[in-house]
Amino acid sequence: MTERFPRDRFDDVTDGPRVGAHRGPQRRGRGWIVFAWAALATGVLVGIGVLALGLATGGDSFDSTSGTTTTTSSPTASASGRPSSSPSSSSSSSSSAGTGSSSGATAATPAQQGTTTVVVLNGTNTTGLAGRASTALSGAGWRITSTGDAGTTGTTQTIVYYRSAASAAVAQGIAKSLGTTAVQQSAAFPNADVSVVLGADYTG
Repeated sequence: MTERFPRDRFDDVTDGPRVGAHRGPQRRGRGWIVFAWAALATGVLVGIGVLALGLATGGDSFDSTSGTTTTTSSPTASASGRPSSSPSSSSSSSSSAGTGSSSGATAATPAQQGTTTVVVLNGTNTTGLAGRASTALSGAGWRITSTGDAGTTGTTQTIVYYRSAASAAVAQGIAKSLGTTAVQQSAAFPNADVSVVLGADYTG
């Protein structure tokens, strides 16, 4: 059973305009103001970061010309005993070797070769040149360990390289048998005591 109460002023509420707190209309352009402030703050932070980075790396700068080093190219050998030098380095080696050996060692004879190992490498594009030179040296009494192709085909002068001073005399003897005077000490051929790099001047 519904209980009834006496009528009061709340029963006479009429429809009318809204009364009380409510959200007003949003002002136009407010979003652009927020975006502008954000962009300004980002620009300031980026500028500070760039300035700090410049100060941090400023002490590490150096004169690039003072750090330039000059290296002398020389033939290098691969695991198979073949030099991996470029044509330009071989050409420079050939030109520097034109004055012959500076070791002053007396040329050894084939009987004095002992355990010294000798390899013959073809530094030109002439097929079979290393084989012909090896045959000529063997005929003269030298023991040839192996033959092969050098890392370049642009060698112009035949050069006999020896690894240590103990092999200088054998290198001189090999050069004499080949008819050349270009003998140089080099660590570029670690697989043999004496390495012959045939150039275009060898016609044997």
